[in-house]
Amino acid sequence: MPTFKVTIGERDRLDRRTRSRIKAAQEGDNFEDVQPRLNFESYDQLNRLLSPKNLELLEAISEHEPASIREAADLVDCDYKQVHRNLSELADIGVLEFEGGGSGKAKTPKLVYDGLEVDIPFTGSNGTTSTAAP
Repeated sequence: MPTFKVTIGERDRLDRRTRSRIKAAQEGDNFEDVQPRLNFESYDQLNRLLSPKNLELLEAISEHEPASIREAADLVDCDYKQVHRNLSELADIGVLEFEGGGSGKAKTPKLVYDGLEVDIPFTGSNGTTSTAAP
């Protein structure tokens, strides 16, 4: 599995990079080195991904490969509804996916990546990031 790169406040730079890579692809270049990226506009958004509970869930899924959301909730000793909400948010941003489910069957949370690489530049953010409360 590849590593998922998480950045903050780099929309303009990523947009320029994306446009140049699209142009290169149209000209026939091959991109085998593509690293999936997710850019957050604020520290608050990044803070949600990197919350202690989300990191605990991701680690538990990596180590124990739970067969269901309920089993994941038991692993982290947390309420099923909260874990379902957290895992759904993680699935929405592409960090994990669900297999199975439907018709009374349990959904199995599966990691899509083997890790997160976080890139937080402290300069050049143009003030587009807002701080998260500690």
